[in-house]
Amino acid sequence: MLKRLSLTAAIFTAATAPALAHLDPVEHGSFMAGVSHPLFGMDHILVMVAVGLWAAQIAREDRNNKALWAVPAAFVGTMAVGFGLALAGVALPFVEPAILASVIALGLLVAMAVHLPSVVGAVIVGLFALFHGHAHGGELGSAGALQFGLGFVVATTLLHMAGIALGLGISRFAPNLTRMLGGLTALAGLSLVFG
Repeated sequence: MLKRLSLTAAIFTAATAPALAHLDPVEHGSFMAGVSHPLFGMDHILVMVAVGLWAAQIAREDRNNKALWAVPAAFVGTMAVGFGLALAGVALPFVEPAILASVIALGLLVAMAVHLPSVVGAVIVGLFALFHGHAHGGELGSAGALQFGLGFVVATTLLHMAGIALGLGISRFAPNLTRMLGGLTALAGLSLVFG
């Protein structure tokens, strides 16, 4: 089991190298550029999957599926607001530090299996999502905003769904494995800060 987790951590670490492999949004403000953006940035993947894992944890604890849609929907909706703010030229302070903090914080929330009401969980992920969306909009330049925005909303939703499926699947057989994945996410976030 430890070998598998080590291998997984190594793969995630190695995957951070292609973070610059995004289609350049300034030149390619297309739907596919929007889709590719979250799929090729380790910070994006870690946060989006962690949101799904945490939503699954909250839903399991509450014995209510409200968190399965409320927490990820809050992320996607607030991310779109942040995107719009960036396109409108509204500046937000500390965008990159907030994004890195989101990886660590959401990883820790999953690792510690923090149980909060769905509404509170939605507010927390929404706060982080504002910065993620702002970063997407800030990178876009003058290219096709609508197509790019739709693309990254689709990719983000798919990553949330993957996290939810992973969280629900693991919880049946090894609930502590979800917590370990959260810990690995927080550690990966720290490596992004100091790497």
